[in-house]
Amino acid sequence: MQIFYAPQIEGYAYQLPEDESKHCIRVLRMQIGDELYLTDGLGNLHTARITDGNPKRCLVQIVSTQKEFGKRPFNLHIAIAPTKNIDRFEWFLEKATEIGVDTITPLLCERSERKEVKVDRLQKIVISAMKQSVKAYLPIINEIQLFKNFIKSNHQSDIKAIAHCNSWDLEPFQKVIHAGRDVLVLIGPEGDFTPAEVNLALNSGFTGVSLSTSRLRTETAGVVACHTANLVNGV
Repeated sequence: MQIFYAPQIEGYAYQLPEDESKHCIRVLRMQIGDELYLTDGLGNLHTARITDGNPKRCLVQIVSTQKEFGKRPFNLHIAIAPTKNIDRFEWFLEKATEIGVDTITPLLCERSERKEVKVDRLQKIVISAMKQSVKAYLPIINEIQLFKNFIKSNHQSDIKAIAHCNSWDLEPFQKVIHAGRDVLVLIGPEGDFTPAEVNLALNSGFTGVSLSTSRLRTETAGVVACHTANLVNGV
């Protein structure tokens, strides 16, 4: 099942971008009459048929459309501090997209070793992961935000949690979340959130949670949180 990203798709005809056209015709060796799938990243999965096999501007005709393809019963927002090694953060983005996530916000915390990220590159990572995992919803990647500013923002999630290691008697994450309810979870940097950051979150309505009995790397914690939320929701 070959899926191509078509964010500007309208009507019943579409021209693949040059890079996608080349991949379709040169790499996959698809031909006129072959069927493929397009998604706008907003939940629409289009079945299309190739009408012009030009490797620079492949044209396709829409045959049918499935709306809300693979829609999950809840919204998941993960706010996470990017790792010093950007490869590890990109790995998290890839795996979270494959599992199922709606929004990812990079956080700049007191102990953060990485102060900036290139959202354009991160966007390419999640687009590739969306296509590879046969999904029709593209996660939103926000610009990096200061932790304190993010906490003070008005978040509409039903459940707000902060995963940290500042305490040994935290409630397991899976016991805090409930099926069908939107979730926002905060994941700290390699050195964890500071006590002041944890207190700020707790005083702002967040619940302290544990993701594991082991101490996890930042990127691993992000994947565990993502998987746990989806597991509780049966997806």
